[in-house]
Amino acid sequence: MNRTLQLFALAFIMLGALPGEAQTVREKMLTRAAELDLKTPYKAPPGDALSHHTSGYAKIMCSAVFITGLKPDFAAENVGYFTSPYEERAKVGKPVIDFTKKSVSITIPNGVTRTAIYTGDQGCVTLPEGKNALAYKPMNVPRNLPSANATPWPMGDILPTSAMPAEVDMAKVKQAIEAAFETADAQTAAFVVTYKGRIIAERYGDGITKDTPLESWSMGKSLSATLMGILVNKGVYTLDQPAPIPQWQGKGDPRAKIRIMDIMHMSSGLYCRAPQDPDYDPAVGYPDHLYLYTDAGNSFDYAANLPQQWLPNTVGRYRNCDPVLTNYLNRLGIEKMGEVYHTFPQRQLFDKIGVRTMVMEADPSGNFLTQGYEFASGRDWARLGNLYLQDGVWNGERILAPGFTKFVSTLAEPWIADGRPIYGGLFWINGDGARPIPKESYMMLGAGGQSVAMIPSHDLVVVRLGHYKGARAGGKALDKAYALLMEAVAEKK
Repeated sequence: MNRTLQLFALAFIMLGALPGEAQTVREKMLTRAAELDLKTPYKAPPGDALSHHTSGYAKIMCSAVFITGLKPDFAAENVGYFTSPYEERAKVGKPVIDFTKKSVSITIPNGVTRTAIYTGDQGCVTLPEGKNALAYKPMNVPRNLPSANATPWPMGDILPTSAMPAEVDMAKVKQAIEAAFETADAQTAAFVVTYKGRIIAERYGDGITKDTPLESWSMGKSLSATLMGILVNKGVYTLDQPAPIPQWQGKGDPRAKIRIMDIMHMSSGLYCRAPQDPDYDPAVGYPDHLYLYTDAGNSFDYAANLPQQWLPNTVGRYRNCDPVLTNYLNRLGIEKMGEVYHTFPQRQLFDKIGVRTMVMEADPSGNFLTQGYEFASGRDWARLGNLYLQDGVWNGERILAPGFTKFVSTLAEPWIADGRPIYGGLFWINGDGARPIPKESYMMLGAGGQSVAMIPSHDLVVVRLGHYKGARAGGKALDKAYALLMEAVAEKK
């Protein structure tokens, strides 16, 4: 595996810890994991790693150009390294972009060409090797919303003209905006802050507007959780029930004991290697965590057929199999109700809270890949954050199940046991105090420095989106902005 992914994994393991502390945490994690290991043989994903990386590269370029509207050269240099690191891009041909067919094709040295196509409302997807068509028919997704330009925020984009609340120090807020964009290498693309649901800070990078859908990466895991929260509210599931994954229902299958809450806590125990694993070894093969983006074909089926490495609810690991299985459960639940899968999120969530720009991308089988393949504007992520700050209620309607917000924002026991009080129910939690915001703050986070922070103690939602290459500088800039916002808005009495 490449240097970019190794650094990403190391940064994840050391999140919030000093170097010496990080090593101690890692050693304790490895010891504990070895004691609980079920000694399951591991089988790496099939296929050629460079082809998988190039599949990711083609998809990222397709999305950057045809969804976000970025220039190809800028996208190739600055966007989406996670499934197609820069050093892997250097090994293949230059992306060939067909603006008529809305496709991106990249040829690798063995002559194989990977092609990503823009499908419309399901975004971009790379065709499987040897295939020239998808296994499903993409759908148009109607948006049943009033004109944004004629509707007040948050259902529309007309902002109030009344004075800002007296308790907000706007001078400090303006300093926070400047801090978020402080250096060019931060590549901050969108910064939106709401206080008690009202926008108090907003700024965009060059070429970006309030309506630009931006790469969001693993913030989509929290979106997957949100859809589950809707289904729980409708009585389709309970969080403590065994997950009704069809592939687990055979006689004596131990995976049948995995609960929905275990999956959402990233503690299913499934053997799904990820670069973030403390014992990650690039020599073992291409990681399942990335394969679920790039080439699984049917990501739901692949994740559901993974074996167990640990018993559920024992070890916390950041692995894409669990949000993918959450999405699988979402599809099963939606279709069980007789609803249309591809339009359900817009009708039952986005239309209700004013979201117009969200693009949820799918795999070649039509399964949503919102473990990280989704695009939305800064304002729309702020709307989603405020749904949580309002305990899942919007305009008097309960959208998320009672107690669901508390569930996602409560530390998961397996992660505490691993010495990392940082994860809840497909949301991150500032339990280790790594960010200069209260420890009970919880966050949607994505690779490349994407972030939506809910800070209940201050009635704040803080959105920061940026181009991937600026992640390190962008994180430092965001911390400065956080610190200033904590001074700008007093804690609730």
